[in-house]
Amino acid sequence: MNKLFSRLLLPAFLVFVALLLAAELRLSPADDSSSLPAPPIAKKVPKLTEINGHKMVDNYFWLRDKKNPEVKDYLEAENAYTDAVMKPTEAFQKKLYDEMLSRIKETDVEVPYKEGGYFYYVRTEAGKQYPIRCRKKGSMDAPEEVILDVNELAKGQAFMSLGSFEVSDDSNLLAYTTDNTGFRQFTLAFKDLHTGKLLPDHSERVDSVAWANDNKTLFYTVEDATTKRGYQMYRHALGTTGKDTLVYEEKDERFDVFTGKSRSKAYIYLFSGSHTTTEARYIPADQPMAEWKVLEPRKQDVEYYPDHNGDFFYIRVNDTGRNFRLVKAPVPDPGKKNWQEILPNRPDVMLEDTDYFKNYYVLYEREKGLPQMRVCDLHTNQCRPIEFPEPAYVSYPYANRVFDTGKFRYGYQSFVTPQSVFEYDMASGASTLLKQKEVPGGYDRTRYQVERIQATASDGVKVPISVLHMKGAKLDGKGPLYLTGYGSYGASYDIGFNPTLFSMVDRGVVVAVAHIRGGGEMGKAWHDDGRMMHKKNTFTDFIACAEHLVAQGYGSKDRLVIEGRSAGGLLMGAVLNMRPDLFHAALVGVPFVDVMNTMLDDSIPLTVPEFEEWGNPKEKAAFDYMITYSPYDNIENKPYPNILVRTSFNDSQVMYWEPAKYVAKMRAVRTDHHLLILKTKMDPGGHGGASGRYDRLKDNAFDYAFFLTQMGIQN
Repeated sequence: MNKLFSRLLLPAFLVFVALLLAAELRLSPADDSSSLPAPPIAKKVPKLTEINGHKMVDNYFWLRDKKNPEVKDYLEAENAYTDAVMKPTEAFQKKLYDEMLSRIKETDVEVPYKEGGYFYYVRTEAGKQYPIRCRKKGSMDAPEEVILDVNELAKGQAFMSLGSFEVSDDSNLLAYTTDNTGFRQFTLAFKDLHTGKLLPDHSERVDSVAWANDNKTLFYTVEDATTKRGYQMYRHALGTTGKDTLVYEEKDERFDVFTGKSRSKAYIYLFSGSHTTTEARYIPADQPMAEWKVLEPRKQDVEYYPDHNGDFFYIRVNDTGRNFRLVKAPVPDPGKKNWQEILPNRPDVMLEDTDYFKNYYVLYEREKGLPQMRVCDLHTNQCRPIEFPEPAYVSYPYANRVFDTGKFRYGYQSFVTPQSVFEYDMASGASTLLKQKEVPGGYDRTRYQVERIQATASDGVKVPISVLHMKGAKLDGKGPLYLTGYGSYGASYDIGFNPTLFSMVDRGVVVAVAHIRGGGEMGKAWHDDGRMMHKKNTFTDFIACAEHLVAQGYGSKDRLVIEGRSAGGLLMGAVLNMRPDLFHAALVGVPFVDVMNTMLDDSIPLTVPEFEEWGNPKEKAAFDYMITYSPYDNIENKPYPNILVRTSFNDSQVMYWEPAKYVAKMRAVRTDHHLLILKTKMDPGGHGGASGRYDRLKDNAFDYAFFLTQMGIQN
């Protein structure tokens, strides 16, 4: 027992408070309630920041000092308190874990894809945390070659994440990256696939990789050790031990660099991109020593993304409208003066991406909040849509590594349709189901109903909501309701299949996703209306969705639990400050809640690039707006709902101290006795938590025990 923990043992006069906390959680308190520790109280060490005419006092700035043993003591005390409060749910957690596991086919094989002379696939084995990557030569009847068993890489490690995975064109060499801390700092390694031996070549802090066509030259990008911004590109000749050649360094701190190779295998790209602006360089993939050319010089607020086919680059660009148009340009001189429009910008349809094959191309579009695909003949430009049958779903390309093919593979799933892979005949327009993931345990999709409804935002805008519930459920405004959302970076919250959800839905919970502004569901304008000086639309949209669901009888606000993670954690912090009366409980995951302090510190990861998403608070107008919604800065002396906050000590995206400071301040300021618990993954874990699939499932069971008990469901 550490010193901080011993100082926080529950005094007798606080036993009653502990019982109230347990009641708020709707749990029976521990048999010996006197063993329950009091909530940890973090010390206050005021730090004054004066900027733009404001004086900001941060009493918990000291929690940023990761090496300070008092910081670790505090986080461990919070974990001990959380474990004590949640201890009565342990049997329920075990029941939920077993349920969730029963819906997963533990030993399984993904659909193989062809690349070079091999068929590659990923498989899992029961009892093993991580996937196994394999291949077979010529056909799936050939002997199996295990290329990379991530379980072997993970031996002796508490965390293991695979990043890049690229096989050379001659199929002999593998370049891959791994992170064993959760800090998203990846190490590059090489493997000889004929001998199975690792090569001595390696590099640190690698983000992306691309093989040249000579099968011995690799281009890779690296991140800055402090800010984690991808900023340099190197060329490495396999087998050499000297310093690699620096190809490019990006000086603008708003931009990240990454590399990739066209499906045609004709060109290697080097992209520089900020949140609003891009620039692309390229060389022939069979000339790794060639001079890199700029396709079109960067222009503020213009994004463009090239693809290649034959004599042309095909470029998706938003120079004439926010939703992008499609142009082509001759390879010898692809600058803007030679752009020929193929598809104009459309205000009601977002062109999200393109894929080029030898005789066809695929358009990934978004219309009325839903993803769409159209397959086009390259020579006639005649396009045919792929039809999707459900009101809420997600569709996406599968692994398509062959350039000269008439087959296109795509994935599809929804609330009730498990992950499915289809092969589409680009000539006939016929789709063939190759595999749908099996859901063991008697799953029956006909028991459930999916709806797509709309709430009206405070300014009259219609906000889509996707809803899942039991078919025939009595929607009388008394039931349990779960609502989640994200609403940042133009990222769309599309509806996939999540088998863990049925541990709530089967118990009568209505599950809903709010497609709020700041996301990309309705195109670039939807993103623009929820970022920078319009960011508060994200929060008022979410509140409008919650109010609409309650008003329409989907659930009771007294049983309404909300969840958001990362930028969705910012969403949670903001709406809890704005309307604490509307929600019963919340999970605030790896939350970006300390907006002002983080965005004023350009020495930590992500800050400078994100000036184009949130604003730069060193500028007075941005500061004056951002300070009005920053969750940490707006905690007030008032009652708040029951809250579970989650983080990882090694999170590099939202540093652990943001949620830790948030909890410390809220515990000192809020006026209620509702539940407030912080769970920090002290072992290696990242922004997404644990890396192993069974470990993640245990975390899910913990979270669901919190959700359900808060809704009054205890078994």
